[in-house]
Amino acid sequence: MKIAVINETSAADRNADILAALEGCGHTIMNAGMTRSGAAPELQYIHTGLLAGLLLHLSRVDFVVGGCGTGLGFMNAAMQYPGVFCGHILAPLDAWLFAQINGGNCISLALNQGYGWAADVNLRFIFDRLFSVESGAGYPPHRREPQKRSRETLALISTVTHRPWPRIVADLPDDVLLPALSYPGIRELVEVSSIQDAKLRVALQGRAGW
Repeated sequence: MKIAVINETSAADRNADILAALEGCGHTIMNAGMTRSGAAPELQYIHTGLLAGLLLHLSRVDFVVGGCGTGLGFMNAAMQYPGVFCGHILAPLDAWLFAQINGGNCISLALNQGYGWAADVNLRFIFDRLFSVESGAGYPPHRREPQKRSRETLALISTVTHRPWPRIVADLPDDVLLPALSYPGIRELVEVSSIQDAKLRVALQGRAGW
């Protein structure tokens, strides 16, 4: 699995803790957000939510680990985009249940509020539980089928209720789109020339100047 870690400005200094907690998990980790506070351009959660949606849509990554001070801002920002199913994860049990019941592709962590003694250990426990079970397997087991149907229905709802990505890229304000797309490493990760959707490729090239 390819996992993107996307930190925003208020939680930039937690980036090293997240990477350390993911070490040895057996997945490919892509550090796509801020690695230290004060770096430019400064990514707010509105920018990291956009990056999460775009990277998942393009299948550049399979899963996104994000967050902010409380975890709520990033979660709401990310779920403005089609195909993003994000959970607000505070504890290992949240992660374990979210993976099985909701089968999501993104989590949002509270990286300032309540981030105290042994918080780095809690992160490792969260990732241990998150990736220890089959995504969407269902819990308890006798609820597997109705939960699977609900997850499939949610994916359909997300498609119906969101704009197509070419329209999203074309219509977003500069102060939302450009800081995200100009962040170091994002151009290489997106690989715009390889995007199969011609309209999305043209939209990204036109707005980002790629």
